[in-house]
Amino acid sequence: MDAAAIDEALVRALLHEQHPDLAGLALREVAGGWDNRMWRLGEELAVRLPRTPRAPSLLRTEQRWLPCLAPGLPLPVPVPVRAGEPSARFPKPWTVARWVDGEPADHTPISSPKAAGTLAGFLRALHRAAPGEAPANPDRGVPLATLRPDFEWFPVVASTDVAAGVRRTWEQAVAADAWQGAPVWIHGDLHPANVVVTGGTLSGVIDFGEMCAGDPATDLAAAWLLLPAGTAARFFDAYASADDATIQRARGWAVLRALGLIGIGQNWEQGLPGGKQTWGPAGWAALERILAFS
Repeated sequence: MDAAAIDEALVRALLHEQHPDLAGLALREVAGGWDNRMWRLGEELAVRLPRTPRAPSLLRTEQRWLPCLAPGLPLPVPVPVRAGEPSARFPKPWTVARWVDGEPADHTPISSPKAAGTLAGFLRALHRAAPGEAPANPDRGVPLATLRPDFEWFPVVASTDVAAGVRRTWEQAVAADAWQGAPVWIHGDLHPANVVVTGGTLSGVIDFGEMCAGDPATDLAAAWLLLPAGTAARFFDAYASADDATIQRARGWAVLRALGLIGIGQNWEQGLPGGKQTWGPAGWAALERILAFS
């Protein structure tokens, strides 16, 4: 189904068809993520319909695992409460989840230093041993050396004065000792568009479709991707279980994500598909924080 054909009438019809007790609630479209379109349903719920080829599997991951993890997490998360199944009306799975209040951090960046402790507490709670059947992800939680050494986004800064620092940080991260512990649960995609902010601080974490088991350094990159300048050390002190090698790897993951944000921002500037206006500034700000850290 063409993404343009996903509209309020379709969402209302799907609710009538599969969850009629919710169909009378107010419905309005809100800004969705990369993979899904989203409607707020009443005051407490959201409906998410996939719009990319990979989105159905991400929704299934959230439906299977997030309800298991959410009770132990200290911040609101979009726990799925109903599953929508493929039908003649819409051929893909969809979901009804808890609404998480706040402004996305790519629109309203975190400004409070206290967010360092909030983020650390959230990740301490999330980063617990994952069961053997937890999903794996070839692009998250894995050794950085298994990723392309000339990763696809490096050209976005290759001609700038930060290129040497970016390359050096990446190479140090790849050379750092690998994660030796058991795989832990990770969010896998912590960047400014996937957290929400209230009153200058972190107030919720969303979009768990990439959640998987692996190296926590992938998530610890959020120290630079999300937090204000000068607070990364405070974050790692509060997290309290990241050694020097893990912090080095986290900086590598942060570089990778920051370059991705910058590249998507440049796509918007050039009018290319998939561009996001707010992602470029968020990526440049993160890169500045990464390179300033010592």
